[in-house]
Amino acid sequence: MIVVAHGFTGDLDRPHVRRIARSFSHFAAVITFSFRGHGASGGHSTVGDKEVLDLAAAVAWARELGHRRIATAGFSMGGSVVVRHAALPDAGVDAVATVSGPARWYYRGTAAMRRLHWVVLRPAGRLVGRLALRTRIHHRDWDPVPPSPVESAPLIAPVPLLVVHGDSDPYFPLDHPRSLVEAAGGHAEFWLEEGMGHAENAVDEALARRLGTWLADAARRGR
Repeated sequence: MIVVAHGFTGDLDRPHVRRIARSFSHFAAVITFSFRGHGASGGHSTVGDKEVLDLAAAVAWARELGHRRIATAGFSMGGSVVVRHAALPDAGVDAVATVSGPARWYYRGTAAMRRLHWVVLRPAGRLVGRLALRTRIHHRDWDPVPPSPVESAPLIAPVPLLVVHGDSDPYFPLDHPRSLVEAAGGHAEFWLEEGMGHAENAVDEALARRLGTWLADAARRGR
């Protein structure tokens, strides 16, 4: 079973999320869901904090359906969520892949991330998020600040971790995936994808199938 954690402003009905799920379905059963505040889901997005609870609920549902081996695959914000979730003592996952995910919080080093911070932090930006992006964003700051992906990565072992990142990502430069791999202490596998941009939209069919193969095989091998 592969549980897909979409990126910020995505949801289970977005064409790029559905495309990824279809590709993965060639290799395993797939669960997709919408994080809080996204699409038809209730509540408000906390941009990667409380979303760990949403992923935990999806993984628990997979267990209730009878699936014994579960892999999680997250994209961008979802990539940070799958890493943080896998670091929990009771995560119950057998393989993890983060695609185009950040290593640390509050990064503003690219124009794309400065725009994203405007959407999240400003009332006018949150209005744009709600009306144009189908994403309702919580107005409160994180309190406390959750552990970052780079802080969580060392806690995932012995669960297999795959870090996938494009060398043309406009949001997070390559020090983010490299920091994750370094923090994992050699336990993580790193795919640097030439010409790839950001998250689900940048994942072509060939890469999606490579990801699906890795997730299914790694979950079968287990911890």
